[in-house]
Amino acid sequence: MNDFVARPEHGIAWISGASSGIGRALALKLAGEGYKVAVTARDHEKLAELQSEANELSGSIIVLDGDVTNAEDMEHVLASIEYEHGALALAVFNAGVYLPVHAEELKREDFEQSFAVNLQGVVNCLVPAVRHMKGKGQGQIAFVSSVTGYGGLPTGAAYGATKAALINMAESLKFDLDKMGIRIQLINPGFVDTPATRKNEFPMPSLVSVEEAAAQICAGLKQQSFEITFPKRFTFALKALNLLPYSLYFWLVNRATGWQERPRADRHRPVTPHPAE
Repeated sequence: MNDFVARPEHGIAWISGASSGIGRALALKLAGEGYKVAVTARDHEKLAELQSEANELSGSIIVLDGDVTNAEDMEHVLASIEYEHGALALAVFNAGVYLPVHAEELKREDFEQSFAVNLQGVVNCLVPAVRHMKGKGQGQIAFVSSVTGYGGLPTGAAYGATKAALINMAESLKFDLDKMGIRIQLINPGFVDTPATRKNEFPMPSLVSVEEAAAQICAGLKQQSFEITFPKRFTFALKALNLLPYSLYFWLVNRATGWQERPRADRHRPVTPHPAE
């Protein structure tokens, strides 16, 4: 067990996907606790607005534009942190997209984009971050995954697959990172009110605001637990659901979401012939 817990005096906090949603709220929360927070996203204007909003806080926001799907961009972000701002103490890899998938209308690009941002985007940030922290002999890294990674849910074939991969990746890396002085944590929120979850086509129980999510994450980053998950009554129930036999699991999910009664996504749409036909 690696007991390192990052504090503002240890160095910079880096958040990817900070232009909206959980990432934005978390950046403001950490800046309010005194951190210099490096924020990364593709939308420079939104990051600049975030920087201005933090002007009255005890910490500050450092804008470092970049696309997590571009490994070279992330190398440049880390180099800027290291050579211009100081040691990287805490990294929260949060960038993600949610593209609903319906089996009636499978699109290869939905999977490709989800994997590029949610999974490869984390790897592109992780590699330079671990290299930097390894040289310092300490650091703290957190992946923002999701309880959708526990088991399959309607429309989550691409998104859930990436989040399940992040869970496995974090679990696997922990064995080595502990020995390197780098603490890794896994953030598995339930449903958070963000632009991504508003695409969900089923009820979202125990929905929390991005501000509540940021507060829960900040509290969890100060604790020794490997997993940060909330709201616990919902997320623990969902974890338990995935221990059931598949026949019961699928029946319960269909019942809870009303998915079995929903019409097929393509039922009322004209059929478009395949180009080869």
